[in-house]
Amino acid sequence: MEGATTHYAICILRPDGDSGVKGVVKFVQPEGGKTRVVAEITGLTEGDHGFHVHEFGNLINGCVSAGAHFNPAGKNHGGPDSEERHVGDMGNATAGADGVAKIDYEDAQIQLTGEHSIIGRSVVTHADPDDLGLGGFDDSLKTGHAGARVACGTIGLSGPFEDLDCKL
Repeated sequence: MEGATTHYAICILRPDGDSGVKGVVKFVQPEGGKTRVVAEITGLTEGDHGFHVHEFGNLINGCVSAGAHFNPAGKNHGGPDSEERHVGDMGNATAGADGVAKIDYEDAQIQLTGEHSIIGRSVVTHADPDDLGLGGFDDSLKTGHAGARVACGTIGLSGPFEDLDCKL
C-alpha cells in the first residue's frame, strides 16, 4: 500500500508495588491493517500471565487505577483469537524459567486510531494465567481470572521505531 500511513505506539510497563515486573510493549498498525504487538516483560514467575489493554491510562494510584479491560462493545472476555472478546484481550504473556516473556503477534481488534483507539489507555500484566473466558470461575467471562496486577503502563503515541527490540 504505497503512501499508506503507519501508526506507532509504545507502553513502558512499571512494577505495581514491589513486584519487580517491568517491560516494553510496542504497537505498529498500517492504515486499515492489523496491529502488530511486540513486547518483552521481565521479572515474572515462570508460566502464563494475563496481558490486557485496560480502559484508563491514569495510573496515579498504581495499576488499580487502570480500570477494567478495554471493552467498548460490551462483550464477554475471551482470548486474542476468540470471536467473542474484549478489544483489550491480548491473552497470556508466557515467561520462561528466566522470568522473561516475549510476545509478537498481530491483532485485528486493537486499533491505534479511530473511535476505539487504545492510545491513552493502559497495558496491565497480571500475576496469574488468563483462562481466556473458559475457566468457569465467577470472573472468567469478565477478567479471565488472571489475578493481581503486577505491572502496568500508559500507551502513548510514538514516532517510527528504529527496530522492534523491546529491551529496557
